[in-house]
This record gives sequence, structure tokens and C-alpha cells, in this order.
Amino acid sequence: MTTATSPALLADAFAAHLATPVPPPEDQPWAAQDLAAGAAGSALLHIERARTGDGTWQQAHPWIKTAVATTVSAADTSGLYLGAPAAAFMLDCAVTAEAPRYQDALATLDHHVAQLAHRRCDSARTRMRYGRPASFHEYDIFYGLTGIGAYLLRRSPSGTAMARVLAYLVRLTRPIRHGDQGVLPGWWVDHQPDLTPSTVPAGHANFGAAHGITGPLLLLARALRQGVRVDGQEDAVDTILHWLDTWRQDGPAGFWWPEHLRLGEVRAGRTAQRGPARPSWCYGTPGIARAGQLAALARRDPDRQRLYEDALIRCLTDPDQLSKITDAGLCHGWAGVYQTAFRAAHDAAAPALRAALPALTAALARDAHPGRDPGLLQGAAGTALALTTAAHDAAPTSGWDACLLID
Repeated sequence: MTTATSPALLADAFAAHLATPVPPPEDQPWAAQDLAAGAAGSALLHIERARTGDGTWQQAHPWIKTAVATTVSAADTSGLYLGAPAAAFMLDCAVTAEAPRYQDALATLDHHVAQLAHRRCDSARTRMRYGRPASFHEYDIFYGLTGIGAYLLRRSPSGTAMARVLAYLVRLTRPIRHGDQGVLPGWWVDHQPDLTPSTVPAGHANFGAAHGITGPLLLLARALRQGVRVDGQEDAVDTILHWLDTWRQDGPAGFWWPEHLRLGEVRAGRTAQRGPARPSWCYGTPGIARAGQLAALARRDPDRQRLYEDALIRCLTDPDQLSKITDAGLCHGWAGVYQTAFRAAHDAAAPALRAALPALTAALARDAHPGRDPGLLQGAAGTALALTTAAHDAAPTSGWDACLLID
């Protein structure tokens, strides 16, 4: 491992560390199709480097081949981070106009992803008809319809599958009556934030980008900015923004939001969380602020845009909040904070966010160590991808961060 601290040299060292893919365990062939921790996610680093000229397609191809070496699953349990959508997302990042490699395989996967979206929408509609609460796996970015929609927005924005996903998310924002617990937001889930069953009836409403309502907000807003819309989409965006307004907290270092709310907190009208949690893409102010900023841009609301940008810059310059970041990973470490801030800075109305990027780059470089995990979300590939963004001071050429919905 090099001792150099420049983002470019660190990214080179990470890529060298990830030169050779490791096949998945024999009893878990599907693991290669895992965007979070498998070869599909790690391949994104080498794809991005091949596209920027930092690496070669000869370095990327073994990772791509490993990810699709076994039958790609399009089962109903698959989503953006596992199975056909994950493999398709990886291949889409690899295809260029000059080098249309993998295009045939991608076209085949597109069909399976669209059919998966239709089946998942049918299942969600049935769940809603019977009045049952939602689950992360139904709607979130990782395995739910929001993540599948993120892929469709890249590949088939005008297709019927995309329209059905957006219509589902619109309906998800409508209040529900859950047993004797009264009226609750439509994205209320009946399990714990860690997906374990609730020990008492109730469940919770989640705010995070990864599993909470700001994930759907990101997709709804990004689709509006691309001119992709369905009936009620603007109202759905406004409903989520109103929820964020209602639960916004004002602390010494600016605005922040709870990670989640349980039934007692909703009924009492106040959160039990005492202050802002760790800044991250998956939970915390960075992911929420980017969602709010994109929604404000989509709704042409400059005052709201400034509010979310100010919340983000104050978070990113608050030593107390930054001290809670303990790793360099993409999901909840420096890489995710940097990549989210980079995207927000390039849409920001004021220069303060861009001015904060050098300090974030330094923090990312300081804590960047390859480790044993080669993966995208919590491992070396995600860290190296953010370092690559910092090294070029440019948005990813492959658009890999669309899997976070922050692009």
C-alpha cells in the first residue's frame, strides 16, 4: 500500500489491491451478483477507471465476467443491489457508444428487469389493497422498487415499468390507517430499522436515503428533473417535503432530522433522538439534504433549496458531527459523505459547498485503507470510486453513483 495521500495515487493503490476478483463461495453463487459486497459492485471501480483512462478494459473485464459467470437471478427477491438489476446496472455503466461491449447481454437483462418491476408493483398493489404496512424490501433503494426505478430511469425512462414504479411511489406517500394505531404515513413499516420483527405492535417511519422515505424522494425528484412524470408526482414530492419540514430539528449546528420515528414519537409530535446522528449517505443529514435539494430544484423552490444546502454545509463543517464518522466507506463513511457533497456542490446556488470539498477530500484520504472487504458499499471499491471523483474533480463518467440516487 502506498503512503501517498493524493486521491489519484490512493485510487491507483486501491485498484492494484483489487486487481484479481475472488469467485463467490460455491454454495453462494449469487454473491457475485451483489452490488453491495460482490463482484458486480467491485467491477464498477475498474469500469470507471477504464472509462477515465486510469485503467484498462483488460483490468475491468475479469470482474465483469466474474459477476455474471453464473445464471443471473431475476427472482422477486432481486433488486438494484442483487441479481438481474445489479448485473444490468454494472453492464450499463460499462457500455459506451464507442465500445458497445456487453450490449446484447444488457438488452436481455433489460427485459427481465422490466418484468420484475411489473411483478413487484403487482405485489405492492395487493399489499396496499389489503391494508398491510409496507417493508423496506418493497420500496427501498437496495432491494425495493425505488432501486429498480433508479435503473429504469437510466435505461427506459418512458417505459410502462418506469411509469408503474412512479405511480406506486405516489401511492406510497398517501396516509394509511394501520389497525387501531390511527393514521400513519404510507411508508410506515411494521419491522425494526434492522429488519427484525417489532417486539411490540407498531413499527416505524424511516427517514434515511437507503431505507427511508428520502430514497423515494430522490427518485421522484430526479425523474421530474428529467421530465419523467406521472399523475400526482408533484403532490407526492410535496407530501414528503412537508413531512421533512414537520420533523426538522434546529440545533446549534443547524437543521437535522431523526433517523426514524416510532409510534409514540409520532403521537407525541416530538422525536426521542437528542441530536444529529452520524453524517452519512444512508442515514443522517447528507443523504436527506441532497434529497431535499434535488426536490427543491425539481419544484423550482429556491428558498427550500437554500435551506437544504445550508443544512448540509453546516453539517459538513461541524466538528462534533464529523467526529462520528469512523470509516472511509461509501454507505456510512467518508466516501459517501464526499460523493454526496460533491454532487450537491455542483447543483448548489452558493459556493460554500464547493469550498468544503477539499477538507472532505483530505479526511477521505486520511482514512482510506483497502482492508479485506473489496465491496462497493462498505469496502475498498466504494472508497476508491470516491477518491477517483476527487482526483478528477468531475462527475463519474460511468454514472456509477446513480445506484445511490444522488447523481
